[in-house]
Amino acid sequence: MTLQMDKPIQQPFWRRKRTLVGAAVLAAVLALGGGGAALLAGAKSSVRVKADGVTLGTVQTGVFHDVVALRPTVQPKDVIYLDALEGGQVQQVLAQAGDIVAEGQPLLRFRNTELELEVLDREGRLVESITQLQSYEKQLEDTRVANEKAAAQIQYDITRLQRTAERRDALVVRGYISKDLYEQVHDELDHNRRLLPLQTGANQEQETLRHRQTPQIQAELATLQESLKVTRSKLDTLVLRAPVAGRLTDMDIKPGEIRNRGQRLGQIVPDTGYKLQAQVDEYYLDRVRPGETGAVTIADHEVPVRVTRVDPQVKNATFQVDLALEGASPRGLLPGQALEGRLTLGGDRSALILPAGAFLERTGGDWVMVADGGGHHADRRRVRIGRRSAEQVEVLAGLKPGERVITSDYAGFEKVERVELSK
Repeated sequence: MTLQMDKPIQQPFWRRKRTLVGAAVLAAVLALGGGGAALLAGAKSSVRVKADGVTLGTVQTGVFHDVVALRPTVQPKDVIYLDALEGGQVQQVLAQAGDIVAEGQPLLRFRNTELELEVLDREGRLVESITQLQSYEKQLEDTRVANEKAAAQIQYDITRLQRTAERRDALVVRGYISKDLYEQVHDELDHNRRLLPLQTGANQEQETLRHRQTPQIQAELATLQESLKVTRSKLDTLVLRAPVAGRLTDMDIKPGEIRNRGQRLGQIVPDTGYKLQAQVDEYYLDRVRPGETGAVTIADHEVPVRVTRVDPQVKNATFQVDLALEGASPRGLLPGQALEGRLTLGGDRSALILPAGAFLERTGGDWVMVADGGGHHADRRRVRIGRRSAEQVEVLAGLKPGERVITSDYAGFEKVERVELSK
């Protein structure tokens, strides 16, 4: 009985020493992890870069120059394109690119057998139609002449028979002629008198018809003659001629080549002067207007320019403007030559300004990275900017004079709040 009551008692697992030690360690780890998470939650997202790898610009009060930097290219003011009207095989090249040509000067000669046969066939059909109309017109005229002759003959017969009848009337009374001769002449006279109004009426109807049809025939003949002239002129298109005087460019054609109808063959630049074309950042699209003025540098001299046309279509974040050189075109300009210049959009005025830089392409001017006093880091800050130029940005809110801002490219800064600047 005593042996059964002395049986050892086992402790629950949660009260064992090993379990209590493990629980304490786990609690400590969880506590450290929670504290680290809290610290990380309170820390700013950042990126570390070399301090000498960024550019810092200082905000300051100064004069804002509202200008746009330009790099225009010289373009001919007028260009006349040369296209193949009919095309064919190049038989002869009569001018080369770079030649100065006169108006009407032959430049190329084509061979086009198909076109030549087509012209001959159409020409033959037109000539046949013209001949038929001319024959009908002549027939109307011949009919008019014949009708007038018939009426004149009847009138002549009436006159002749009247005289004969008068003489026979006197003779029949005296009995010198028989009554048959008397009646014969009177019957012929009466017959011609009845024929005269019939012939006169037929002549009038025929003349009315002729007067109505003759203008139509003449108009149709004129149309056919013009068509014949156009048809024959198609063969003239086989010789390409210069429409204006000028310099022939962009023509590289060899004998034997096949060029199709409408294909571009080259161009002529007449001596009408030059214009400038420039690509401007789309930011200035609503500010650049025809009539704005500026200047370009040509041979170390500033030449005034004026905006003549603004193309509102944006391509590759830019739009195109055409500028005219004020006054006579300087000597030595060459097509395609690049120049340096500026376009003035407004007057100079005092403002809080920041040097322009590549940061604008990433931020659009909505935020910047502002460096601390010691230059150890830069924090993101919302700002509001106004006008821009190639060198300056007008600051409206968010920055103070003396503060320094990273103005170089913000690649990699889009999702961070701080940039750590290491030595």
